[in-house]
Amino acid sequence: MDLAEALHPGLIAALQQVAEPDVELYLVGGALRDALLHRLHRDPWRGLPDIDLLVQYRDPGVDPATAEPAAHALAQRLLAQQGPGAVRCQFHHAYGTVELEWQGVWIDLATARHEHYPRPAQNPQVRPGRLEDDLARRDFSVNAMALPLRNLQEQAVVDPYGGLEDLAARQLRLLHPHSLRDDPTRALRAARYAARLGFALEPSSLAQLRSTLQRWPWSWKPGDPADQAPPALSTRLRMELELLLDHEPWAAALSQLQQWGALVLLEQGLQRDPTWQRRLRWAARLGLPPLPALLMGADDPAAVAQRLQLPHRQQQLLRRSSQLLHQLQQQAAVAALPQTAAAWAEQLETGADAPQVVQLVLVAARHPQPPWRRPLLRWLLRWRLLVAPVTAQMLLEQGYRPGPALGEALKKARAERLASEQY
Repeated sequence: MDLAEALHPGLIAALQQVAEPDVELYLVGGALRDALLHRLHRDPWRGLPDIDLLVQYRDPGVDPATAEPAAHALAQRLLAQQGPGAVRCQFHHAYGTVELEWQGVWIDLATARHEHYPRPAQNPQVRPGRLEDDLARRDFSVNAMALPLRNLQEQAVVDPYGGLEDLAARQLRLLHPHSLRDDPTRALRAARYAARLGFALEPSSLAQLRSTLQRWPWSWKPGDPADQAPPALSTRLRMELELLLDHEPWAAALSQLQQWGALVLLEQGLQRDPTWQRRLRWAARLGLPPLPALLMGADDPAAVAQRLQLPHRQQQLLRRSSQLLHQLQQQAAVAALPQTAAAWAEQLETGADAPQVVQLVLVAARHPQPPWRRPLLRWLLRWRLLVAPVTAQMLLEQGYRPGPALGEALKKARAERLASEQY
């Protein structure tokens, strides 16, 4: 089975030409997994993903900790061969990795490395290693295979964790008993792969997931200060969520996470939430960002957004939307909702992001017909667009002077126009 056709024949040939005799170049990761699924199991070709390539020195006597990163040396030779401008290249010296773009293909070129997690959910400590170390640090067996580029045949696949068998069984198997304790974002990756590839989480891996969540082995716990959460429960968790929502069949992936009980990684309220699918579908129709729409189902959306370190504007949007929703719920409970278009305008028009705030409150309602739905829709579609029947210039001509009085007069004129609107 020659995989070059399924990948990129020109790229493979170019890399083989510049590879020195003292290094071995391996195809690893998603490109290998998807190519094997396509060629062996007749899965549809999902397009060329980013290609992950691993480089290591063949001589076991070479200490990778002291040698020049093999990925850097290979990238330099490729640059020299292809000529200036043909290859875009960014070196990451701390990790011995290189990002390449060649003929529209993105390539991650990495020197084999070893990872160690000093504490659960923290970023791992990285040092140079061998192929076996690099495969051992990966998430699932189907991603822990390697294929030497000098021999692109099925029988040459390096498969220490039974990835080929798990591909055939269409299942995701975690590599180690503490995989999820070390990195809980692997639960989200499992849901992404399950939704995209139609795989199931292998029974012992599902048991590890559930027992890990029940024990909650991480130093940060719900209710602790948001800025103390480790990366795998904050920024890295957000990045996995963004990938899930932006590039995957999100309904299937989130359903899987909820079924596993894994939405508690975000918040217990989201794990209990039965309305997230309707909320996200309406958000897509209205052009709202999906992650804030998802988080509106949390008990404290603003706190989760702060922990995940969402962009400031999205944090502000969630904070203001949560406040407005709480205010409307309190008003409805005592029959004190505004009764005129002018009163609604005064309550809702509190900032430049007011339309998005109102839209997010509309999609966040757990009841399909809350008592504030109709006036919020009328404000969004009509009332906010109404202007005063007079202009500032007209008032100046009537004798008003520039200043607060002019603004109050315009505000009063608009309120009078809103008063004529049916509620």
